[in-house]
Amino acid sequence: MIKLMIVDDHQLVRDGLRSIIAPATDLAVVAEAESGEEAIARVQQGANPDIALMDINMPGGMGGIEATRRLLRLLPQLRVIALSALSDEPLPTRLHDAGAVGYLTKGCPGRELLDAIRAVARGLPYVDARLAQRRMVAGWQGTSETPFAELSAREMQVALMILDGRRNSKIADCLSLSQKTVSTYRQRIFEKLGIATDVELTRLAYRHGIINETEA
Repeated sequence: MIKLMIVDDHQLVRDGLRSIIAPATDLAVVAEAESGEEAIARVQQGANPDIALMDINMPGGMGGIEATRRLLRLLPQLRVIALSALSDEPLPTRLHDAGAVGYLTKGCPGRELLDAIRAVARGLPYVDARLAQRRMVAGWQGTSETPFAELSAREMQVALMILDGRRNSKIADCLSLSQKTVSTYRQRIFEKLGIATDVELTRLAYRHGIINETEA
């Protein structure tokens, strides 16, 4: 039996994932969480899932990148499949850098979700079919990378939090960092992206598919 934990801030999404998984006799949802912090608490309380289905952008908490990193420290054998409404780089690569072994867009068919879970349970990486095709075509065409590819996994998480409208103090609390360190990350992010303000960051993120139109 493959034991799963669903981590997503939307109850409707968690219910939808559970309904897709429920008919499969070889899969069982053993824990749910609406934030990275809650997912960590579930594990600390004794939940021992084989695979975590991890939403990337969960407003108000540490987010999927940091949650993936911390969960893997607690459960090194855990395998994480990242879930996102977005498929553009560098999010898939940054989740991989944090330790995720799968990446699915939330628009993928239910059948593909089950295939991904079973593949990852066998020790295989899995990337959404449409994302894999786009990455292959981009490689063939020599498409230039997004400027966000210059950011590290930690810098990407901080950038997502800035895009979520969080102040340095809140980011510091969520990531267990000092405000000075967060300020340094912010400055480094802006330098790498060639921008100077949060507004410019939002415009750049929208242009390169890091956030969608409703978030921008």
